[in-house]
Amino acid sequence: MKQQFVSYIKTLQNSITASLETIDGQATFKEDPWIRPEGGGGRTRVIENGAVFEKGGVNISEVYGTLPQSMQQYFGVKDADFFACGLSLVLHPKNPFVPTVHANWRYFEMYDKEGAIVDQWFGGGQDLTPYYLFE
Repeated sequence: MKQQFVSYIKTLQNSITASLETIDGQATFKEDPWIRPEGGGGRTRVIENGAVFEKGGVNISEVYGTLPQSMQQYFGVKDADFFACGLSLVLHPKNPFVPTVHANWRYFEMYDKEGAIVDQWFGGGQDLTPYYLFE
């Protein structure tokens, strides 16, 4: 399942950023790939000073490693590893009558030391934040 979701968010990031560049017509996304020393990495893409978008980001991550001690205590597990990936999106349009867009979609797996999946889930959501309210 994890490779399907990783493939999906990579394709989704490409599709979203290409569509937003077309909509804006002026600005393009700048990409900053990054590596997490403990395992994994991601691609940060930012658009700014465009005709439509003041600033925005469409970012993906794929990280893995030892589950931090605080999370092991929270989940009641010992010596657990994890894999997490997701897409985050924030768009701030120039027009104050157009709401800001926020979205986060995540996939998470937790493993025991033998590599068996102990738990897994999808999560996330999205919202529009208006600047001007109309009753």
